[in-house]
Amino acid sequence: MKILFMGTPDIAAESLAALMEAGHEICAVFTRRDKPVGRKQILTAPPVKQLAVQHGIPVYQPRTLRDGSSDNLIRELAPDIIVVVAYGCIIPPQLLHVAPYGCVNLHVSLLPKYRGSAPIQWAVLNGDTQTGVSIMQLDEGLDTGDVLMVEPVEIDPEETSGQLFDRVSAIGAKTLVAALEKLQAGKLQAVPQQHEQATMAPPLNKEMARFDFTQDAVHIHNWVRGMNPWPVAWFEQDGKKIKVLECRVAKNECGVAPGTVLALKPLTIATGSDAVELLTVTPEGGKPMAGTAWAAGRRMKVGDVL
Repeated sequence: MKILFMGTPDIAAESLAALMEAGHEICAVFTRRDKPVGRKQILTAPPVKQLAVQHGIPVYQPRTLRDGSSDNLIRELAPDIIVVVAYGCIIPPQLLHVAPYGCVNLHVSLLPKYRGSAPIQWAVLNGDTQTGVSIMQLDEGLDTGDVLMVEPVEIDPEETSGQLFDRVSAIGAKTLVAALEKLQAGKLQAVPQQHEQATMAPPLNKEMARFDFTQDAVHIHNWVRGMNPWPVAWFEQDGKKIKVLECRVAKNECGVAPGTVLALKPLTIATGSDAVELLTVTPEGGKPMAGTAWAAGRRMKVGDVL
């Protein structure tokens, strides 16, 4: 198929690479504008642009599609289908049906669950045991279009959102290729979503990453997993942020107050229900270290309260 591809980050680049490998013609790529990255704020092209340039594919980076300034160009490109993967710009109504096969979107959840920008993270934060990818026909709503194909993905109970995202990105790329093949062959039936069952997956922020030890141990464990690699779960100790990169649920048979240090090797803290072992932490202004090493540096002892 002749594809106009719209996408920006790594997950989109992985899908673009899969489409090219499957033999599709990518007539052009639309992506977000280059951004300053890192401490030195070096202007850097998004992953999709980098891949497209390597393969000589025309790249366009409009600030928005809503103003209609790209409409004529897209019509001139005459794609069979527009494929959208984590583009970051709203596709306006006048472009939804420009191509014969319309606009198809890859979304990393089992729609209608987790509509929005952070579906993988919220699946982990909520302790779900399964997520997946949905290939859907774009409409004017937010992830509300008819679903063409789904592929479930199991979630490991110790998996972080970053690890899960990497797996789902690869599965999503393969599912997208399979869906386009079936769509072209007329073997896909669009299924309307059950909108009354929809849930949202809003973006994360640093303040949301905060937890405290009065909360349930399983909740804290899921929060640490779900906020990794960004913004990273944290608790406050003596006015400082202590980020937690890795933890594990443990038993609390002592019946002591939440926040009480139960053991030092590994550093085990009582919670509102059971306890958590803080395996890897990052003190404010410091580097990642074992929770045991952090406790030793602060001369903690069993019975102290955080």
